[in-house]
Amino acid sequence: MNAPPSPDRYDVIIIGGSYAGMSAALQLVRARRSVLVIDAGTPRNRNSLAAHGFLGQEGLHPADIASQARTELMRYPTLTWVEGKAVSARVLEEGTSFDVGCEDGRTFTANRLVLAYGVTDTLPSIDGLAERWGRSVFHCPYCQGYELYEGNIGVIGCADDGGAGQALLLCDWGKITLFCSNPDSIDAEQRERLDECGVVVESERILHVEEAATVALEGGRKVALDALFLLPHSTLSSDIAEQLGCELMDAGCITADSAKQTTVPGVFTCGDAGRMAGSIALAVGEGALVGVAVHRSLLGLLD
Repeated sequence: MNAPPSPDRYDVIIIGGSYAGMSAALQLVRARRSVLVIDAGTPRNRNSLAAHGFLGQEGLHPADIASQARTELMRYPTLTWVEGKAVSARVLEEGTSFDVGCEDGRTFTANRLVLAYGVTDTLPSIDGLAERWGRSVFHCPYCQGYELYEGNIGVIGCADDGGAGQALLLCDWGKITLFCSNPDSIDAEQRERLDECGVVVESERILHVEEAATVALEGGRKVALDALFLLPHSTLSSDIAEQLGCELMDAGCITADSAKQTTVPGVFTCGDAGRMAGSIALAVGEGALVGVAVHRSLLGLLD
């Protein structure tokens, strides 16, 4: 059994205590390693009322899933949980020693780091979107599409392709209206596919969203829908990866190898910070992979 950790030094520090971070922590504490989780308490899906697509937890409130997971994790004696925001990190010794500073001034040291702090979504500046985000305005059809089957679904085209790709993806779930103020951004092939799928393209500017998902257009018309989908602009919720010198991908998430180790030895990533998928199931799976990889790294067995 490992020796008890010093008050401020751990085998592993995990920044971010949502699904991916907790999943990684579980593997490590079961390997009898000392783990510190630093969590700011702002999960990406905090506005959602139900989680879908995660076996064994189907339809439960996301906060209930997280609360149950944390309760299970806290039963392990080598797990320490700090509520707070990590704001800094640096390499003390390449691959083997790091320190992390919190907003309240506390500093902790570990042999390995896991960056699981997720991403922050920025929505288009349309009145009525923010308060409906996660309730009747969504981004993931695999999480919310089933409940809308054969309903009237709107797509707000804020992606580079005018929203055409997301609109085509959603065609399996309902009747689609694509709101695209710049139809020229949709190429001819996509336009043909949209027509084949019966997607209605609205080019008038959206003024606001009211009721559950009714879109009010500049010309005075209102389009009543059951739900809206969009692809938000998502950015990492912290600049700690950049502080450490980790390489970032073009999509904005952290570059990592097949074991989810970043370009900085000893620093790993999981969840939306390393793959902007927005799925609890994927986050938990990647977290488990990272937990095992970090343990192997501590033993010098990671290829």
